[in-house]
Amino acid sequence: MARPLRTAEEYVRGIRAGDRVVLAQAITLVESARPDHAALAQDVIRELSAAENTHLPSLRIGITGAPGAGKSTFIEALGMHLVERGRKVTVLAIDPSSSISRGSILGDKTRMERLSQSEFAFIRPSPAGDSLGGVARKTRETILLVEAAGFDTVFVETVGVGQSETAVHRLTDVFVLLLLPGAGDELQGIKRGIVEMADLLVVNKADGDRIKLANQARAHYLNATHLLPPKASGWAPRVLACSSQEGSGITDVWDAIEEYRSSTSANGFFDDNRRRQAQYWLQEALEAGLHAAFYGHPGVRERLAALEQEVMAGRVSPFAAAEDVLRHSPFGAS
Repeated sequence: MARPLRTAEEYVRGIRAGDRVVLAQAITLVESARPDHAALAQDVIRELSAAENTHLPSLRIGITGAPGAGKSTFIEALGMHLVERGRKVTVLAIDPSSSISRGSILGDKTRMERLSQSEFAFIRPSPAGDSLGGVARKTRETILLVEAAGFDTVFVETVGVGQSETAVHRLTDVFVLLLLPGAGDELQGIKRGIVEMADLLVVNKADGDRIKLANQARAHYLNATHLLPPKASGWAPRVLACSSQEGSGITDVWDAIEEYRSSTSANGFFDDNRRRQAQYWLQEALEAGLHAAFYGHPGVRERLAALEQEVMAGRVSPFAAAEDVLRHSPFGAS
């Protein structure tokens, strides 16, 4: 038998009190495809957003990197460094590809066993979904919930492929690209766009007999960043090396992240970037809503079904058919 839903006020009280059970249930509401769940989730977020200024400032950190770069080990090492200093850490993931295997990318959380056991950490698997935009929107709403619960540091890990890096970049304040030492041509296989988005480039696994390779990779990437156009933030990307396994260099990474926040807060970019991100997700939500309303309209479905065969047979132009369908939609000309 399904558990009865709480009221919006009960969710809000529980989240503000830091109740992990209530927080997890609220996130499940956000991830649900049921209209009544979505409406209740929006009520909760609306009430929490109205009191947003009562919470401590948060920091949203995007983490990306090729498979095998050690993202989970890196996040755990940096997360443990932070919780040991009294910060409250959340780890989220964006993984639209998880719908293929129907498995959670974070599984049973054994990939971050130490961090998941900390009372100052909250790890949430990514919702499986076919739409990257849909997963990203749900992740943004989840960020608002965990911040309202008092988590001041949010890691958003990209574990999918393709455009997931761009989605994470539009969700976070600082973007970290994790790299491997000794992977052949150090610049091969790394999209220039991802490098341009990165505020920190971190060569991971700089330990044992890979230290020399890591230092070489660091030098190559440092030279590459000098060829990139200036960033709107006014920040010159840092290139660092660390060993997540041994913990070396982790403090340097965090110091660089704090330096980034200090620099971009001072020049106004930090707050301006959050405002522009909010505007972007407003537009995304509108487009998603319009898309659903359009294709869900009976007149559109009926007319589209009638015209598709005509278009495929070449008897009607795709453009003429589109105009016809639009006339039968709620957005058609009066």
